[in-house]
This record gives sequence, C-alpha cells and structure tokens, in this order.
Amino acid sequence: MGWMADETGLDRCAANYVPLTPLSGLRRAAVVYADELAVVYGAHRKTYAEYADRCTRLASALAARGVKPGDVVATLIPNLPAQAEAHFGVPACGAVLNTINTRLETDTVAYIFAHGGAKVVLADSQFIPLAEAAIAQMEGDRPLLIEVPDDHGGHPATGRHPTYEEMLAAADPDFDWIMPEDEWESIALNYTSGTTGRPKGVVYHHRGAYLNAMGQILSWRMVLRPRYLTIVPLFHCNGWCHTWMMPMIGGRLVCCRDITAPAIFDAIADEGVTHFGGAPIVLNMLVNAPPEQRRAFDQTVEVFTAGAPPAPATLAKIEPMGFNVTQVYGLTETYGPATECTWGEQWEGLRGAERAAIKARQGVAMPIFEHITVVDETMTQIPMDGTTQGEIVMRGNGVMKGYLKNPEATAEAFKGGYFHTGDIAVQHPDSYVQIADRAKDIIISGGENISSVEVEGVLMGHPDVNLAAVVAKPDEKWGEVPCAFIELKVGAAGDTAGLIAYCREHLAGFKTPKAVVFQELPKTSTGKIQKFELRKIAKEM
Repeated sequence: MGWMADETGLDRCAANYVPLTPLSGLRRAAVVYADELAVVYGAHRKTYAEYADRCTRLASALAARGVKPGDVVATLIPNLPAQAEAHFGVPACGAVLNTINTRLETDTVAYIFAHGGAKVVLADSQFIPLAEAAIAQMEGDRPLLIEVPDDHGGHPATGRHPTYEEMLAAADPDFDWIMPEDEWESIALNYTSGTTGRPKGVVYHHRGAYLNAMGQILSWRMVLRPRYLTIVPLFHCNGWCHTWMMPMIGGRLVCCRDITAPAIFDAIADEGVTHFGGAPIVLNMLVNAPPEQRRAFDQTVEVFTAGAPPAPATLAKIEPMGFNVTQVYGLTETYGPATECTWGEQWEGLRGAERAAIKARQGVAMPIFEHITVVDETMTQIPMDGTTQGEIVMRGNGVMKGYLKNPEATAEAFKGGYFHTGDIAVQHPDSYVQIADRAKDIIISGGENISSVEVEGVLMGHPDVNLAAVVAKPDEKWGEVPCAFIELKVGAAGDTAGLIAYCREHLAGFKTPKAVVFQELPKTSTGKIQKFELRKIAKEM
C-alpha cells in the first residue's frame, strides 16, 4: 500500500536513511555552534565544542570500564553539567541511561540498581552515602561507583571513590561514538513512582527521544539559541527531553542545583533565561517571593508547567510578572509532555478566572502523537461535552517501548492499541482534555508522584495501626500533600509525631504524611474504605 508500480532501486541505504537519535543533534551542534556556550553552571561555562568533547570522554571512560552496548549506567545527580553530559555520553558508548530520583530511600534505589542491572553508577558527592548504602544491600553483581564532586555547590569529593573529572581527563578524546543501528534501540530507562508495589522500569528508544525533543520545539514556539533553565529534574523523564532538545537549536543549558526563588530570578536576570519547565509549586515560589529576592528582567519567560493545574490566583499574579504559562501533561511512559493547552486566538481577551479556566486544561496532543483522546471502558470515544468522564489513552511515537522485564504490565498498558494512562478526564467540545481525577489515587506533591498505597503499606506496619488510608490534602505550597487517616488498634493511643517519625524511617521525606487524623474509617458494606469521604474531610482541614 502506497508503493508505486515500479520502485526498483529505491531502497534504504546509508545515504538516505539514518536512525533518528538525539545524539545527532550534539554532533551537529559541536560544529555549527562550536564556540557558543552550551552549558552554564557558575564558573563552569562550556562551549558546544567543549560539551561534545566531555561527552566523548565520558563515553570513552565508560567503555574502558567494561560498559558494553545495551548495558545500563545509572546516575544519582541533581541538575548539574555531569547529569546533562550523561544524556549524551552514556548512549554514545551504546549504553542505556538510568537517571534515578535523588529523593528516593535506600531500599528503592537498591531495587532499581538491581532490577535495571546497572554496571556503573555516577553519583554526586551529596548522594554518595545513599549510593553506598543501596549497593551494600544488593546481592550478586554490584555496580562500579564513580563520584561526581560539585565544588561550585559546596559538595566537594569525599575521597572514597574515583572521581568523574579524573575519569574524563584520562579518557580518549577521539573515541568513536557508537550510534544506534536501529532507532528502536533503547536510550534510557526511567522508573515510575510505583503506584502499587515496586516501581516499573519504563524503556525509551532513540526515535521517541528524538521526536519528543523535536516536537516540543514546535509546541514551545522556540527559535534559535533559547536559554533554558533546568528546574524540571533531569531524573524526571530525562528532564522532559529538554536536554536532548537544546543542541538541535543551539540552546544554552543553565544548570540549577537548588530550586529557590533567588536562584531562578538570578538566572533569568544574569543569564537571560527564556524558558523553563516546572511544577506549579515553582510558580507559587516566584509569586510569593519577597521584593529583596526578585530581579528585574526584560524578556518574556516561557514556562511549561505540569503535575497539577496552576491555581487561578497564581496565574493571575505570575503572568504580569513577565511569564507566559502553558500547561502540559504527560507521564513517565510518554517521555514527559504529551499534551499541551495550546492557546487559541479566541481566548486572547480572557482575564482572571475565565483565562485560568482555559489554562487549567491539559489540552490536545503534541505534534508527534498520532492520537490522544478519552474513552470509556469499551474503548469507545466519550461524548465531548465537558461532563462525561473516561480514561485518557494515547497512540504515537512518544509512547515508551514498554516496562522492563514485565511483559504482563506492558500488555495491559497497551491493550486495544493505545497506551492507557489510568487518568480520568472529560473532553470539551473543542476536543481539549481536562483531568477530572487520578484513577490510582496518586498524590502529586510539588511535581512528585506519591503512591497512597505505598504510604498506607508503611503505616500498616506500625504496631498501633489497625487500618490506614492516605489521601491528598490541598496545600498552598506543594499543591497536595499526603494526609493519613488512622484507625487505631484497641487500647492504642494516637501519637501523630511518632507515626510521622516512623514513616520517615521507611519512606522518602516527600512521601511522609504531613497530617494525621485518628478516626474510624468510613467503609462500604463490603468493607472497602470510602476514600471520597476522606478527601472531603482533608479538603476542609
């Protein structure tokens, strides 16, 4: 179908077919933008020629340490130059990059090291104790640990492991990059937050990484030489593919270790930042910053926000400050953003609550996706009436390969020829999607996904707890925080501080409940806890 009657000799060859990969973007940029700044972090200011050289040396160093094509290299690094370099240097030796959430607890990090089969771990000095503790828990083969000191950020080398800079200095600057022979080859492994039980390993291919990066250039209306501030953690969907995007248009990556209002305002004023992505908590931080933390700037800063709709009050305050906010929506399984609330001319005159109501929508499919819509349980399109609810499903090149070592979960996610997000939404008459609820009781706190099931599991391990239910409690700073409702065992006394301290021993800090309520839990006739009743209570607290 679609072939002409005679296409003799019209075959794919080296001249007309090259597998799509974001690696191509940096190789080109190293020539086209050779002397222009590529990566900035304090005194660290590297041109594209220097950036490509460091990525080449990283690939060489990893290969010299036995990393082979298809092997996994993990990182525990904040948004620093080494984390950006890993996005090119790791796949340039044929390996698969596994950026790990630095906020996770030891047990989960150990599981990810083992499940992903990491051969090498690059860890920032601040997270060396976490990496060491996780490796100590592992059985069988253990990864080689390389330390990445951050002399600019106050985390110098511990002296316990080989260092990143020493490794690069001794590497071969002429190492020949191992480019993918097939664009379906894996480029990255990202673990979900784990909705039930252990997190799942989401596998990305070179084609999807390339297309998602390229597609967002269109969605974000980018022109040449943007200046991008790294606020979205590079361990979240590879920073929404933005690090892979920058070389395609000669962009400058401005690294930011600690996300604070002064750091953001300084970057905008001093480095001329034009774009950043972040959760609504970042917008709240800027809106609520006192005058002494703010800086004046002339440019309009384009912002992609995701995780939860920005509050109308926040939008009303931040846009006059010089920021244009666009909501996007996606998942780990979709390389980050998959939909955007594409702004229409018909809304230009809207202000206040009416403008915020439109901007609160998750929107329409980004250019690289074939189809994103909302369906009922029979995979039938729901009425686009803004009221009927269904599940968001997606098809396109921006969908993951699948879940590592979990064919059952992959098949379930892809049933009916679409990726099932598990998110419940309505569709407006203009086709714009708007999330109505989270199907799996995920709590989104400051852009981080928290599984209520995971927190409940920890609480149920406390000797005083009979039943536990965790729901989202609205929070002005974080958007949502976990709120625990506890039904105590007979004779037990409610100890809020003790329960929270217990959770901190078993969970990452951001997952621990920020409020605890002791009461009998409302249940259905079959004994199922009625979480919707608890959400009402939490909302009124």
